[in-house]
Amino acid sequence: MKKNGNKFKVLKSKFLSYKRSPLSLVLSLLVTVSACITFFILLFIIGYILINGIPHISINLFEWEYNSTNVSLMPALINTILMVFLSLIIAVPFGVFTAIYLVEYTKSDNKLVGIIRVTAETLSGIPSIVYGLFGFLFFVTTLKWGISLISGAFTVSIMVLPLIMRTTEEALKAVPSTYREGSFSLGAGKLRTVFRIVLPAAFPGILSGIILAIGRIVGETAALIYTAGTVAEIPSGKDFLFDSTRTLSLHMYALSSEGLYTNQAYATAVVLLVMVLFFNWLSGVLAKRIMKGN
Repeated sequence: MKKNGNKFKVLKSKFLSYKRSPLSLVLSLLVTVSACITFFILLFIIGYILINGIPHISINLFEWEYNSTNVSLMPALINTILMVFLSLIIAVPFGVFTAIYLVEYTKSDNKLVGIIRVTAETLSGIPSIVYGLFGFLFFVTTLKWGISLISGAFTVSIMVLPLIMRTTEEALKAVPSTYREGSFSLGAGKLRTVFRIVLPAAFPGILSGIILAIGRIVGETAALIYTAGTVAEIPSGKDFLFDSTRTLSLHMYALSSEGLYTNQAYATAVVLLVMVLFFNWLSGVLAKRIMKGN
């Protein structure tokens, strides 16, 4: 009875507040409708992919070698994992260390900080095709790495660097200053405080940026066409980093553009969706274990 009474009081107070300010009711309805529309659009997209893709998933799609008969996605799947791994190795250290410098070692009115932030925001808004042309001209042509896995990894790492840097910066700012003050009062130095106190506390926010970066790497096509290529083979040998590759998104694009393997393209989209969900789940597990360890 008490719960029902409390609910009635809450509803009554909301009704009175909306009666005093009808604009609040309108804004509340707009927010609710917008959230519902966004949610249903997301469900529709996921459902459409699953309905069209799951019936066409077969064993042939997971054969080790690609050919025009099986249209295997296994080489593209392995290449995608390699691309994500290499890109994060390059981008994460630079992004995290830059954010640490901006938050922990500089003043808010520093001109250099303002220039770096404006540059990062500018880089975030550049279309991926421009990154692809830059990667082609610099990594492929100037450095003579060719259309290869390493050229694609460096190009994509530049793309996600501003994202990782900005999310890490916001995560570090969200750490209470009392954490730093308490560490300093116990005699810890600046470096020890940053790496033992601040970074572990900011890790969930940093991880969210890395997850977003993984999603962008996995879904990238335009930049990788010019830098990584479209060869549906797994890199091998000593110079495997300089072999041309095809990621899952490029594989899906190639199949759909040919017009002969549309069903297989839908099946590839399902695998790509599951892959992104797996990375999100794995990141969450790692974050929980790291937080427990601290």
